[in-house]
Parts: sequence; structure tokens; C-alpha cells
Amino acid sequence: MFDVSELTDRPASPFDAIGEARRQWVAHGWEGVEAMSAATVITHAHQRLLRVINQTLTPFGLSFSRYEALVLLQFSRTGALPLGKIGARLVVHPTSVTNTVDRLERDGYVRRIPHPEDRRTVLAEITPAGREVVLAATDALVQIQFGLPDLPDEVVEWLWRGIAALPRTGDGVTAAIDDSGVQGA
Repeated sequence: MFDVSELTDRPASPFDAIGEARRQWVAHGWEGVEAMSAATVITHAHQRLLRVINQTLTPFGLSFSRYEALVLLQFSRTGALPLGKIGARLVVHPTSVTNTVDRLERDGYVRRIPHPEDRRTVLAEITPAGREVVLAATDALVQIQFGLPDLPDEVVEWLWRGIAALPRTGDGVTAAIDDSGVQGA
């Protein structure tokens, strides 16, 4: 099992923003300092990771959201999914899916096709060029370990398991779940 204290000997930044926020939080008598600290650290880490990942994907003409959509299509049985299903699986708004598919289509990585059984539904289908670029982009991301090159494997596993354990509602917002597994209001 990974011990978080093993990370304490990492070099500190010149200004410890989280430490100062914690100090101020406590000094003002506010509750929830641990939750605030965790949420802030996760948010800052997300911003740094997304910056590194997007820099890695830029030579391929991709952003992380476009990359995720291509991976989803690559892994689908037929290489095509309804736009609504893409949004649900990636937990993004329909407008974001439309914009993502527009860009991927413009770049020749996907094409829109009619659903074979439901005329109201449009599918996004990955093209051969999309399959090529998603494989090359994945190789590049693996080379940089998705922006986590300095973390031991057990720390990476601890992180994804811990964050994945957060309960989610359909829109990706965490929600309280009682012991029976039923989401509360």
C-alpha cells in the first residue's frame, strides 16, 4: 500500500499556495480545510496535467477532448457511435460533442453518417486517418506517461482508484450516496 508521506521529500515550490490557503482557512475559523485542500490540489493538478497533455497532442492537431473522442470511437465495436452516446460516455454537454466532432470531421479523422436504423440519429465514425492519428498520439502520451512521469506506479494507481471512487451523478458531479448505494438528493 502506498504511503502518502513518501512524497514529502519532493522539492517544494518557492511559495506553498495550498499551505497558505490552509493557514488562512484555519485562521479564519472556516470548516472543511481537508476537503478544500484536496479539491484545490486536484484542481491544480488537473490544470497542469491538461496543459502537458494538450502540448503533447498539439503536433497531432488534437486536444485532449478530441483525443478522448477518437479513443472512444477506436474502442467501439463498429468504429461509430451516436453523438449523444459520445457525450454520455465522455460526460460532456451535447454542444461540446458537436464542436469536437466538427473539428475531427474538418481534420478528416471522423465522418458523420446516418444511423442505419434510426433516421433521427447521426453517428460519428472514425476514419482510417483518425485511427492512425489516435495510435500515434497514444504513443506520444505513453512516452510522457500521460504527464505523470515522476510518480511510481503504485502512486498512480492509488490516485486513479481514489478519484474514481468518488460517487458521480449522470452529469459527472459528485453526489452523496447512502450505504444502500442509492444516490441521495
